Amino acid sequence: MEISWVTIERWARERAGPPGAGRARPYRDDAERLSDGQLLEKLSGFGIELDRAGLEALCQGAFSAQEVAAQLTSRYLTDAQKRAPESDWVWLAVLTLWQRWWPAKPCLETLDDKIQDGYAALREDPVAATDRWLDAWSDVLALCDAAGITMIAAFDARFPLTQSLYNWSQDLEMELGNAGHDDPEKLRARITVGEQVMRRFTDCDQLMIENWRRAIAEAWFGLGDTGKADELYRGWLDAVPAWGFGWIGWASCYMPPGKSTPKTYQRAEDLLRQGYAVSGVRDRDAVAGWLRLVCEETGRPQEARDFARQAAAIGAPAPPSPARKAKAGRNEPCPCGSGKKYKKCCLFNQAGV
Repeated sequence: MEISWVTIERWARERAGPPGAGRARPYRDDAERLSDGQLLEKLSGFGIELDRAGLEALCQGAFSAQEVAAQLTSRYLTDAQKRAPESDWVWLAVLTLWQRWWPAKPCLETLDDKIQDGYAALREDPVAATDRWLDAWSDVLALCDAAGITMIAAFDARFPLTQSLYNWSQDLEMELGNAGHDDPEKLRARITVGEQVMRRFTDCDQLMIENWRRAIAEAWFGLGDTGKADELYRGWLDAVPAWGFGWIGWASCYMPPGKSTPKTYQRAEDLLRQGYAVSGVRDRDAVAGWLRLVCEETGRPQEARDFARQAAAIGAPAPPSPARKAKAGRNEPCPCGSGKKYKKCCLFNQAGV
């Protein structure tokens, strides 16, 4: 798997320490302290004579500073110079000037910066993180249009980000849902991004499509348009009635998280029973687990125990009772027993979580 220079530089810089710590090679924070003229002088030191117009011509059809720098390095530097740490100045100068002079022109490095900035901000300011990520998503679309890319795998091959588009796009979906609890615009963005993913990329696998479908429908529920969400789920499940987590996702919308949030347990149970009755339904054990949860929440302990036994007999443990629920990590197995990661399954959907 190819690793981009921006990823390698970030990892190396974290290990090298701050400027002035006796670092053995230059890094981006060194380049950022230099003026435009000083950066051009760094290039000139390798025999690369460029001004703003000249660099703009090189960057015009490029998708990364890395590819421009690779061309310049190959053309102007000797083999000995290429092996020296100082050769990093070619890429550092090109990237820093690109981001200063044409900040609106997307490139691999700027996109990767925005995604990593979002991850860094998630803990302290998730709203700002999703704003940064939506800006990054706009860059993804622009790069796809410019490069003629219609597959996620092709994007990841052409633009080797620190996080693959496949993985990051699913984190984007989840965090837009989280931010949507306080900001309806994030739910609208979740719908838009999900529709774009499924419309633009022809290689979305079944799990990705199903996760985005759930995200879109949940967003409509969160916006108060239950009719639209019901219409979507009904259409999807009429076409694929064996989609077990589709039935769970639909039912969970009527059991939103939070003790003070109104719940419609009868509607949720009706949907879960419909799914449970489908011959060959996938993740039937998880559907049984959710039926057990509904029974517990509505004061029917015997029925809850019956569904727990059925879930166990099918082949996986039922989700823990509300009184015994432990907080699962985002990347840990989901407590519902689906075998999926918690962040890709019941996070923020289970009643009482």
